Amino acid sequence: MLSGTRSPLAWAVHLSVAFFVLLWTLPTLGLLVSSFRDKDQIAVSGWWTALSASSQNLVFRAPAGDGEDLVAGRYVLTGTVLEDGAGRVSAFGFSSREPAAFAPGETAELKDGVTLSVAEDGAFTLSGPESFAGARGQRIFYTAEIPPRFTTENYANVLTAAGLGRSFLNSMTVAVPATVIPILIAAFAAYALAWMPFPGRSLLIAAVVGLLVVPLQMSLIPLLKIYNSVGQAFGFDPKSYIGIWLAHTGFGLPLAIYLLRNYMVGLPREVMESARVDGATDFQIFTRIVLPLSFPALASFAIFQFLWTWNDLLVALVVLGPQDDKLVLTGRLVNLLGSRGGDWEILAASAFVSIAVPLLVFFSMQKFLVRGLLAGSVKGG
Repeated sequence: MLSGTRSPLAWAVHLSVAFFVLLWTLPTLGLLVSSFRDKDQIAVSGWWTALSASSQNLVFRAPAGDGEDLVAGRYVLTGTVLEDGAGRVSAFGFSSREPAAFAPGETAELKDGVTLSVAEDGAFTLSGPESFAGARGQRIFYTAEIPPRFTTENYANVLTAAGLGRSFLNSMTVAVPATVIPILIAAFAAYALAWMPFPGRSLLIAAVVGLLVVPLQMSLIPLLKIYNSVGQAFGFDPKSYIGIWLAHTGFGLPLAIYLLRNYMVGLPREVMESARVDGATDFQIFTRIVLPLSFPALASFAIFQFLWTWNDLLVALVVLGPQDDKLVLTGRLVNLLGSRGGDWEILAASAFVSIAVPLLVFFSMQKFLVRGLLAGSVKGG
């Protein structure tokens, strides 16, 4: 093979990676675009059409005699069906059975001598022998080509929702300790399993690996029963932040111990032995040598744990309950959508509001993620 040329296998690998990156990125891009689109356009067209005009079937009710004029013995009511003046009308009608029966500019004959005409720019003329005052406004059905519209109203509706700020603080109160506590415990356990020989160490390592496959839903109820019993015995409220911190710690410890142990066992043995020759204790070796060298692995797990605890809804609802003063951000956004499940613009904006903090954490620590995962996956002992 000539120097500097790539093999077909290398090209296949690069194309596969590009394909999967695109596959994972497209839904997020679509969600981002939808979060800034007008709610009416989201309902009738996909996000990939956001930059093109959309055809919408709409209905407008003319005001009942408000602003009518008497012209040649007939009462004339004028206005526009396009409230913001954007777009063009391609068809109109006065019945829901035939909403597009007439072309723009044509005159439709209604009952009792009333006529209706709608121009392409949305201007309508409603004429009749009697005044429209006091009558129910005439409905005008029309099909319009609406240009793309983008708005920040979706985010304004989400960010100004009642209790959102409190829920944001609740999520921070849950996520930060639930990330720090398992790291502290797992770091000590991982060092012991990696560098301190004792009977049964291999069995403990196997048990940790086995716990990785235990589903959260299977262990949630037994864990809560134990915690409630302990809470009653020691006299503290089970529906407290301590409970959810312990729950997330229990669920996160297997992965934390496994990841940190695999990383620590690959650290240079000569450094440990030199420290012991100089009289260092295990605690001094752990705090002054192992922890600084293991920062990539610690950061890798911190990213995973923070993302999990921040986006969690199940454990938060089970442990903390649905009380308004303890409702986390994900629960608040679910409640916001509870009575408006069809408001896709609210759903899209809520999704990006909820992932703002995880994205900040991920991008600030991503350089440690790959280093920690790769080192922990290829080294063992």
